[in-house]
Amino acid sequence: MRTYNEALVLRIAERLQHLPDVEEKVMFSGLVFMVNGKMCLGISRNDMMVRLDPNTLDSLTDKDGWEQMVMGGRPMKGYLLVSADVLNRNDELDYWINLALAFNPFAKASKKTKRS
Repeated sequence: MRTYNEALVLRIAERLQHLPDVEEKVMFSGLVFMVNGKMCLGISRNDMMVRLDPNTLDSLTDKDGWEQMVMGGRPMKGYLLVSADVLNRNDELDYWINLALAFNPFAKASKKTKRS
């Protein structure tokens, strides 16, 4: 059973289809879009996870519908959750996707685990 909004997945995938290196991975009980081998966007239930430059948080104070992502009780630096209520509008969805894509070239890729 899928625990994420498949309609939102399709809307995001459509906006990323022009990019050469996009991979969808099921993780964190949701779906993550890897761009250039790096986590970029994701869907958890109805919300969208956005990976962005942690230094841009101050510039987002006028934007509604987001909160810093928390895992294990700790805030995750550089990761936000954007509410599905905001993402119903295409211009808002595009704003958050473009923010994540702008940071992607500077984001660090996770270390590859060696399999024996």
